[in-house]
Amino acid sequence: MGLLDELEQQAQQRKASADDAEKRKSQREEIFRTQLEPGMNALHDFLGKLVANLKVLQPKKQLRFDLIGYGEVVGYIEHEYDLKVNQQPGSREIVLGFQCLVATEECPTVEVVGASKVRTVAGAFQRFHLGGLLEPKKDANGEVVSARFNAKGRIPMTATFLADADSAVVRMNFVNFDALGTATKNIPPELLNESTFDAIGRYLMREENNLFQEALSDSFRAQLRTKVQQDQIKRRWESKIGAQQKADLEKIKREQSLAGRFAKPAVKEEKPASPSWLDRIKGLVGK
Repeated sequence: MGLLDELEQQAQQRKASADDAEKRKSQREEIFRTQLEPGMNALHDFLGKLVANLKVLQPKKQLRFDLIGYGEVVGYIEHEYDLKVNQQPGSREIVLGFQCLVATEECPTVEVVGASKVRTVAGAFQRFHLGGLLEPKKDANGEVVSARFNAKGRIPMTATFLADADSAVVRMNFVNFDALGTATKNIPPELLNESTFDAIGRYLMREENNLFQEALSDSFRAQLRTKVQQDQIKRRWESKIGAQQKADLEKIKREQSLAGRFAKPAVKEEKPASPSWLDRIKGLVGK
């Protein structure tokens, strides 16, 4: 192949790759326009209605979080909600924020001894915007070597939903819900429906939900059923083979036992005794 042919082939490959990338981009933009954008609008409406009802009902929701070095932080959701939406030509972001008020009287008072341990607990309190460091004691260098902690303050809770034309999925981030930290989940546009909205609402209200349970496709469920059936058949055959082998072994043992019981004892042939060394000497002398 000549130089011009090679260059022409490379140019065609690059053009085909660019065309494929442009086609995929157009498909993602179409998904955003026809599925994600309407779905995010519906989600925003759902969250608005949810928040309005919660403000009226004011349900008492207790939350418990484990904090390293301290123990369990107990709090209750405050029903003051901040629902925002950020719209761009190719993206849509919904942010719902509220707070959990720490019930200081229900939290333990923990004495922490040792500079490194005090730093660990104090750092965790600071990271999650908690107060409650009591009676700090310092050494000669001014470093706190012991203190008592009793959690107080408010823990911010945030739910963020982001959809854009670049990814063609909805990214959900939940901060300080199941635990202190962030939980993340992506869902495809076809799951922006009432069932998912209901699961999101229950998750936000800290009720039993299946939001983070992965849905299994019908084909994968069929594969699982087939594998279970195959495993069951395999175990049945292994059990049958094991039982048969045991029965065969017992049969062989019985046959060997009967054969040994009725077998005639073997007659031992007596060999002539070898002459002793004294007899051999006498024979040589006699010659």
